[in-house]
Amino acid sequence: MSTGRPEGLRLVADIGGTHARFAVAQPGSDMLEHDIELSTPDYPDLAAAISDYLARAGTGPVSDAAIAIANPITGDQLKMTNGRWAFSIRETQKKLGLNRLLLLNDFAALALSVPVLPPSAIRRVGGGAAVADAPLALLGPGTGLGMSALIPDGGPGIPVAGEGGHVSASAANAREDAILARLRAEYEHVSAERLLSGQGMVNILDALAAIDGKPTQNVQATQITERGLAGTDALCVETLELFCAMLGSVAGDAALTFGARGGVYIGGGIVPRLGGFFDRSQFRARFEAKGRMSALLAGIPTSVIDAPHAALAGSLVALTHNVRTGSNTAPG
Repeated sequence: MSTGRPEGLRLVADIGGTHARFAVAQPGSDMLEHDIELSTPDYPDLAAAISDYLARAGTGPVSDAAIAIANPITGDQLKMTNGRWAFSIRETQKKLGLNRLLLLNDFAALALSVPVLPPSAIRRVGGGAAVADAPLALLGPGTGLGMSALIPDGGPGIPVAGEGGHVSASAANAREDAILARLRAEYEHVSAERLLSGQGMVNILDALAAIDGKPTQNVQATQITERGLAGTDALCVETLELFCAMLGSVAGDAALTFGARGGVYIGGGIVPRLGGFFDRSQFRARFEAKGRMSALLAGIPTSVIDAPHAALAGSLVALTHNVRTGSNTAPG
């Protein structure tokens, strides 16, 4: 569906369960402007959030948009896994009067961003040299746990959007076995996301407190991170240590699954805030601890994406090159 509106400003967005970030780019430009972050729960749906963003930014109308959202895109109807938004892609496009509205998974957008990010936005955390033209894997904890891959194709690449955050969680030692046992009593399915997300960090802390017979702490992930990094709370320190270690295990699984000899990249809102703590953690050791495949994994580089605009940049790549993400979207 097309409104026939002349090509104009292009809008990109990165929508999570907590925050919604928007920006625009001029025709023919890859420079993002008017970057504004809104609170996702403050709006009933995507159209309302976009309308408010445009009013705040004062940019005037846009002709095309690419929206990265923390959700699978399987058809016209979208209902957020970690949020209350539910809407029709076609109806949203019509309501906003857009020539094109492209919806893609947020980690598919993050995958597309990797080749265009500046070196300063990527921090290396171990491993050998990336193999040219080999697949890349991406994952990262935030409100949920995202996962994707990028398959080189001589152009921007083919993003593979998955829901790897919902694979079954596994343990590497008795302490982690005890944590999973506690969570199984609460959840029908204990996924990796139940441990490796903002709420997952709280779940780990609560489980450790129960296992050690300590009072449950009514804290959020940001407080756990602050206390753990400051070293002022032993339980928070252990929570961060376990969080990083278990993320390493899942990252190693992703590398093996996708054959990601081009590198594994960690995004999301949590890990970049951990800085040197993450670099010194058991993440890399657990990434490589895969038995007969350890030598293969030792050669794969792992890096942290430290760029708040990364998914926006990837969305713009998708819009500029009309990248197909393997998902059904409203036609241009």
